[in-house]
Amino acid sequence: MNTTDTQTEAISHPTSTTSDAAHGRPPLRRPAAGRILAGVAVGVADYLDVDPTIIRIALVVLVFVGGAGIPAYLAGWLLIPEEGSDQSLASELLQSLSARQQ
Repeated sequence: MNTTDTQTEAISHPTSTTSDAAHGRPPLRRPAAGRILAGVAVGVADYLDVDPTIIRIALVVLVFVGGAGIPAYLAGWLLIPEEGSDQSLASELLQSLSARQQ
């Protein structure tokens, strides 16, 4: 088997152990530092390696163009875990509700 076959095989069958951290990307989290409301814009900006102001402007533009900015921000608040936590707010809420029903 030559190196071309090995490279093709690696591309067509990626391992499940590859993660964003392996590619130099931090995990998607809402950090405590730099936040204005819930840290969604800062977390997304850190993940995408862009300035948080760009994400904030994009969210404001989405608010005025169709109103999608507010639901997008709320979804980020509920679904992106806070720094230091492995679970999002939505996940914690669902677990508490399922524990209450048992």
